[in-house]
Amino acid sequence: MTGHKRAFVVGVLAALIVTALAGCAPVTTEDTRLKVAMLPILDVLPIFIAEQNGYFAEQGIQVEQIPVKSAQERDVLIQTGQADGMLADLISTGLFNKDAARVKAVYTARRSFPEAPMFRVLAGPHTSIQAPADLRGVPIGLSQNTVIEYITDRMLAGEGLKPAEIGKIEVSAIPVRFEQLMNGNLKAATLPDPLGQGAVAGGAKVVVDDTKYADLSQSVLTFRTEALKGKPNTVRKFLAAWEKAVNELNAHPEKYQSLMIDKGRVPQSIQNSYRMPPFPSKGVPGQAEVEDVVQWLRDKGLSGRDIPYGDMVDGTFLPK
Repeated sequence: MTGHKRAFVVGVLAALIVTALAGCAPVTTEDTRLKVAMLPILDVLPIFIAEQNGYFAEQGIQVEQIPVKSAQERDVLIQTGQADGMLADLISTGLFNKDAARVKAVYTARRSFPEAPMFRVLAGPHTSIQAPADLRGVPIGLSQNTVIEYITDRMLAGEGLKPAEIGKIEVSAIPVRFEQLMNGNLKAATLPDPLGQGAVAGGAKVVVDDTKYADLSQSVLTFRTEALKGKPNTVRKFLAAWEKAVNELNAHPEKYQSLMIDKGRVPQSIQNSYRMPPFPSKGVPGQAEVEDVVQWLRDKGLSGRDIPYGDMVDGTFLPK
């Protein structure tokens, strides 16, 4: 065998050996576990249905739901990497991303519907307040720098009030806000459903609700960017299981009435009359919705940059 032929054969053999070794290299398997922080509100019902009906098991993933009592507790878990994702809103998502993209909304969990508001601005039972104009200068109980304040600002602006005419008083704990509205310590307050409907049943008056402003109110499933990069297929499978739970819930709401009462903070006074709201089909917040949130954050001095839509939302994880 000539030198040239020998060199050629050796080269071919070397290439074959490299190819074979590459085929034997260990394949990195994706972590199929997710930790998700969930507030005790109506919006999280699909995770309980997916769990009890075995939808996560069908997808081959393990989901640990971490119950949290407040948004502050939830946010600490995300900040410290103790949770991969959370039930949140666009305001909290924007606050996480005020300097750089740290989390992204990948699924709209809830929206308001014509017969099912998510938020109401309410007047107390013993006030003379009837219309938005009557709220000029009246302190409204809410939690500042949150989705509650954002929705209150936008709804009342839509009803003709100027920013300077919208009075506010900090009452961060929602159950306390409810109690103070009902006992007369607050003339007005913004409350989420179903607590808002409980207040109406107790004599509070609806000044305005978000059924008229459906593009404002939504909750979202938001994940850390590290989780989206490191566990993309697991996140997709989580959302597929969530979607299946939503379809089951919308098709058979009566089956989950007791679960709703147990997990959704339904006031005792309306437990027999309150009906399951519809849950939206798969989707993500639109660009105009996100841009309005970003503008509000900038106007409030809560963000120093125009957060791009792509830093806030990623629709590529939605089930096909």
